Amino acid sequence: MKLSYSPASPYVRKVMVLLHETGQLDDVKLLEGSGTPLAPHAETVQKNPIGKIPALERPDGATLYDSRVICAFLDARAGDQLYPSGARRWETLTLEATGDGIMDAALLMTYEGRLRPENLQMEAFVEAQYGKVEQACAALNTRWMSHLAGPLDMGQVAVACALAYVDFRHGHRDWRKGNDGLATWFETFSRRASMQATLPPAG
Repeated sequence: MKLSYSPASPYVRKVMVLLHETGQLDDVKLLEGSGTPLAPHAETVQKNPIGKIPALERPDGATLYDSRVICAFLDARAGDQLYPSGARRWETLTLEATGDGIMDAALLMTYEGRLRPENLQMEAFVEAQYGKVEQACAALNTRWMSHLAGPLDMGQVAVACALAYVDFRHGHRDWRKGNDGLATWFETFSRRASMQATLPPAG
């Protein structure tokens, strides 16, 4: 299998953490596929018509995208380790969606600063996106700590990768304020070998 990726992408990091946690890292070849909404990577577009990473080429089937589809496929391949069955499954999927939502908002903030001409940048848009991050963090801190503290699953991975991306690109923001439980959980989770092995490059 071949994975179009960028080491700075939080969506790719989800997949990479899963590969580490399920022992499948050696089954996937990594191919640089990073681009921007204004200049998508040409080879990535051939695999995913939306032009986004990650995209997973399989020798025996269609290329898979986005990160949630890829993670579900790889986890099924590994024997359903990170998507539990029963009632907890729906909580896990909701947490994964929450993590991805944080990533979406934080990435839009990044693009606003990096891709839009300075005279056209909209501060209110950036603050509205960060408001989503704050709301999600507050909900995680008040409603989801028992799940986050439970057995490892993909919801936890998504949330951790999302919070790490906020730190990576928007480190001057303080999502930890008022979210002590979430901050403590994240500090502990970030020490996992899979998280340390997938740290984004500096800069």
